Amino acid sequence: MTSYALIIWIYEQKGTASSITLLTICSFLPTIFFRFIAGTLADRWNKKHIMLCADLTAAFGTIVVLVLFSFSALMVWHLYVINVLLSLMNAFQNPASFVTTSLLVPKKYYTRVSGLQSFSGSAISILAPALGSCFLAFGGMTVVLVCDLVSFFVAFFILLIFIKIPEIEHPEEKNNEPFLKSCLEGIRYLWEHSALLRITLFIAIINFLAKLGNDGMIAPYVLGRTNNNQQALGMVQSAVALGSLAGSVIVTMMKPAKNKSKVVFVTTAFIFVGNVVQSLSFLPLVWCIAAFVTYILAVIMNANLTAIMREHIPLEMQGRVFSAKDTLQNCTIPLGLFLGGILADYVIEPFMITDSPMQKILSHFFGSGNGSGIAVMFFSVGILGIVISLSRLRKPIYKDLNQ
Repeated sequence: MTSYALIIWIYEQKGTASSITLLTICSFLPTIFFRFIAGTLADRWNKKHIMLCADLTAAFGTIVVLVLFSFSALMVWHLYVINVLLSLMNAFQNPASFVTTSLLVPKKYYTRVSGLQSFSGSAISILAPALGSCFLAFGGMTVVLVCDLVSFFVAFFILLIFIKIPEIEHPEEKNNEPFLKSCLEGIRYLWEHSALLRITLFIAIINFLAKLGNDGMIAPYVLGRTNNNQQALGMVQSAVALGSLAGSVIVTMMKPAKNKSKVVFVTTAFIFVGNVVQSLSFLPLVWCIAAFVTYILAVIMNANLTAIMREHIPLEMQGRVFSAKDTLQNCTIPLGLFLGGILADYVIEPFMITDSPMQKILSHFFGSGNGSGIAVMFFSVGILGIVISLSRLRKPIYKDLNQ
């Protein structure tokens, strides 16, 4: 709810796509830059302590926002700085959480537990846009932030008191290994396992395109198309959450796929079909249906990708390799968000309100005015993503991931 409310607040202050995408960029950069260090520490340190410290920092960020807002001193740049801090903590929390799940779950359930994790997040996300809109309308930002803090205390004490995480016994020579060498061990492992490296680089390209498309630009697209209609945005984001929930149920109930890499490539191709559908429609209902189906497929894709990584990476190295993989595949996300905001605000959106032969042709398909330029981006990204995804199906190297 806080993320949703802050997006609305920033758009009301600035009214630009780049102001929203910059907030997301601040959420990614520190995580990417500190992954290598964090992954090594996640393999060496107590994983529960890492996650608890990260949660405490997140709560501190919310308290700062609440205080600044209460005194009418909150500014957009404050949120950028706070998101940088939270992103730094996520760099440590995510690999610790990844390894913890592998420690707690039997190997045969890796795909299903990915579905359950997605289910827990989706169940909350379904209500977040609707409740966020209601609380903003009737209680204001303060109520949203207080709810954030209450949820923190629940999560913090459940982890502190009720969850016991086993530790991994490391050989003595590994404990004495130089820290820098240990940090680079994840990259070295991927380099020596070409199939894992290639699928990681494939996801890096997909992430870049996704942030240029509906995964990164859906908020400015919907708000632009609907003249800042928050209810329409809430509907689309709820459809995203419902799709994630449905996908989670499907993944949890279905048998693990034998050819997981093929599932990753096929579902990714159909995910980009959603970009094409949304770009060619002016109806919120169509956007919602496309978002719903797209995120069902996204959950299935992510669950199979995660299972591939868990099955092929030794437990004692998962923190480092996961961090290396995450850095490589996510380093393109800030670039995609930054480029998407710039293209939308200063290139394609202005072009779609000019009088030119190309604009007239494009306007027949994508309309004109606010949001039409982002629609052109969605369509272009969708076609490119489909082609790249399907081209991977004939590569024999990925067969190694299905053994």
